[in-house]
Parts: sequence; C-alpha cells; structure tokens
Amino acid sequence: MDWYSLVKFLHVAAAVVWVGGGFALALLALRAERACNIEAMLQAMRATGELSNRLFVPTSLLTLAFGLALCVFWVGFSDLWVLIGLAGYFTTFTIGMTVFGPTAAKMAKLIAEEGVTPQALALGQRMLRFARIDYSVMLVIVADMVLKPAAQDIGILVAMAAIPVAGVALAMNAGARSLGPAPAV
Repeated sequence: MDWYSLVKFLHVAAAVVWVGGGFALALLALRAERACNIEAMLQAMRATGELSNRLFVPTSLLTLAFGLALCVFWVGFSDLWVLIGLAGYFTTFTIGMTVFGPTAAKMAKLIAEEGVTPQALALGQRMLRFARIDYSVMLVIVADMVLKPAAQDIGILVAMAAIPVAGVALAMNAGARSLGPAPAV
C-alpha cells in the first residue's frame, strides 16, 4: 500500500465515524421527537452532548487533517470539489462548535437545575432543527467527495446547492410538534 492510499483510507474512516455517528444520534432524536417521547429525546441529547468533544470534534478534525494532507501532497487546492468540501467542512464544524456543543451543555445544566422544562425541551428541538441543516451540508460533502464536480458540471452543482436549501426548509418547518408524554401503546 502506498502513502496516498493509507492517508485516503484514514480520511474516509474518520469521516465515516464522524458523519455516521452524528447521523445515528440525529435519527434517534428525530424518532423520539416524532413519537413525542421526552425521555428518548433527552437520552439522544445527552449522548450528543457527551460525544461532542469526545468523538465528533476529534474525528472531524482528523477528517480535516487527513483531507488537508491529501491536498498538500497529492491533490492540490485548485479543484472546485476541494473548495466545496472545505467550505462544507467549515460550515458543519462551525454548527457543531457554536450550536450543538453549547446548546447540549445549556440543556444539561437547565435539566440538572430545574428538571425537564419546556425551555429544556425547546433547546433539544433547536438542536434537531440545526441537525437537519447540518446533515444536509454533510450530504453535500459526501456527494462532492464522490462526484468531484468541476465548474462545467452545472446539473450536479445545482442539485448539490438544492440539498442545503431543502435542509433549511425542513428545519424551518420542524418543531411545530410539541413534545409531551409518549402515547400509550
């Protein structure tokens, strides 16, 4: 195996853990929200808060580091798909650092001090709205890394631009359902 293949493998492996782990937690929280299951929602939010600095930040930084190594030593920074990938990375990393981490910490503190309040649940729903945006951006990054569009690939670029627009629309339309006790089965 050559160095390029090893670094590329490490880049992809870190991305799989980062994107896949976050997606699994977002899916669990979404299911809990749709079922109006407060306890399941809180468990997903606690896990997000606990894993944020322990798993998601390190694997996202490893993804970036290995990606940058690929660019520095083999690929370069001039291709459009590289620039889209970097812009997507910085968007989702910023959402994680400015929304997910602080909101999860604020929610945990509020619950510890006052219990499960409507305000705490609203923070959880805020995180879910941002998760929809975040994962739409991550979907664009994955498509970008696989398809490697150039400036002349207008159809692919338009489709990729539509994905975060749809994510924002889903986020804005979400949260109309208020959380309450889980329905009896």
